[in-house]
Amino acid sequence: MPVSVDIAELVIAGWAGRDPVAIQHHIAELAELGVAPPSTTPCFYRVGTALLTQAASVQMLGDDSGGEVECLLVAVAEGLLVTLASDHTDRRVEAYGVAVSKQVCAKPMGTDAWHYEDVRAHWDQLVLRAWFVTAAPADPAAPARRLYQEGPVSALLPPSELFARFAADGKLPTGTAMFCGTLAAIGPIATMRSGDALELELHDPVLQRSLRHRYAVATLPVVA
Repeated sequence: MPVSVDIAELVIAGWAGRDPVAIQHHIAELAELGVAPPSTTPCFYRVGTALLTQAASVQMLGDDSGGEVECLLVAVAEGLLVTLASDHTDRRVEAYGVAVSKQVCAKPMGTDAWHYEDVRAHWDQLVLRAWFVTAAPADPAAPARRLYQEGPVSALLPPSELFARFAADGKLPTGTAMFCGTLAAIGPIATMRSGDALELELHDPVLQRSLRHRYAVATLPVVA
């Protein structure tokens, strides 16, 4: 059934892995792109709520942005909703400032959600996946669709710990949506050209169901 949610605050939990080695791996991935390491882990970036979108296509400036799959938790009066989203980020701007890079890109999110209470007991068994779909591969022999990220959410801090570090009372305030962290890329971090797409999945192996979302990128010219 359709649900209308008024989101007053949007938070991105960065560097939210449980394994310090995996965190360092992700930091090293981004360091190759010139991104400075975080001052603390996890950290919580605030971005404009207007960036959230359920559109099937989003416009980005140039060819230097890319997405990554994450769980998105939304606090409503009745409790928590779980969906999936992409923390789409401008990688060139990220080298200048991570917080700025997160503010300049739309944040695609799914159109379906679960009640958190339905998955809370087996949260760690949920699996995140993303596929990168290339509109025009440079190598015709290369697959147009490839697995880009995959792993259990147990690699990331559980919601209760994120909330405890974010709010004094350990609860996500009503009207707040939080990105809950991402997984390392399989291969190098990819940027998206016009027509490229990212397919997202959150799979529940216990209840045998999945949340899915797909979005494509349309790039705008960079004019000096």
